[in-house]
Amino acid sequence: MTVSLFDQFMSPTYLGIPLLALALTLPWVLYPSPSARWLNNRLLTLQSWFINRFTQQILMPLGLGGHKWALILTSLMIFLITLNILGLLPYTFTPTTQLSLNLGLAVPLWLATVLIGLRNQPTAALGHLLPEGTPTPLIPVLIIIETISLFIRPLALGVRLTANLTAGHLLMQLTSTAAFVLLSMMPTVAILTTILLFLLTLLEVAVAMIQAYVFVLLLSLYLQENV
Repeated sequence: MTVSLFDQFMSPTYLGIPLLALALTLPWVLYPSPSARWLNNRLLTLQSWFINRFTQQILMPLGLGGHKWALILTSLMIFLITLNILGLLPYTFTPTTQLSLNLGLAVPLWLATVLIGLRNQPTAALGHLLPEGTPTPLIPVLIIIETISLFIRPLALGVRLTANLTAGHLLMQLTSTAAFVLLSMMPTVAILTTILLFLLTLLEVAVAMIQAYVFVLLLSLYLQENV
């Protein structure tokens, strides 16, 4: 039973070829491309409204230097939301449950924000490692602690996204298995469990969107410190 629970998180392969690249490419096919019928196409209008609102929300606390990241952050947000929600469909694979993929997204973007801070304002960037007014005996300890906390940031980004999605998928599978087993023995309890599964699915859709937003929001906060 333990093995079958975690089988859903294994990267699918076909003839020994991992299909993770195909799963990462699919979301871009689902979005409509711009056309001459902007005002008559409701889907494009809704998509443009969402992108504009999100971009304004993310870039509001950033300076002009951070506005160059608008395309990267918005694209990443849409990409993660699509992957997370598509992974809730039956018989699908969620790439964002793989820690390696999430770290592959988090580490380069976090490192880019740190390098930007070191290039543009090296004194302020290094000053974050030592709070003002620190007693002299505590200076070495605080520098070590702040350095560790700095390097933990990308790990926390990746683990947070992976853990939340993995926990949600496991909970949904356990609830659906319980509803199926109880159907023949206790139909009333099985119906209540199915209702619980439906509500849990709605909650997981919200979690999928919120976790994508939190991932990009934290990246923008790291960028705000270094711009």
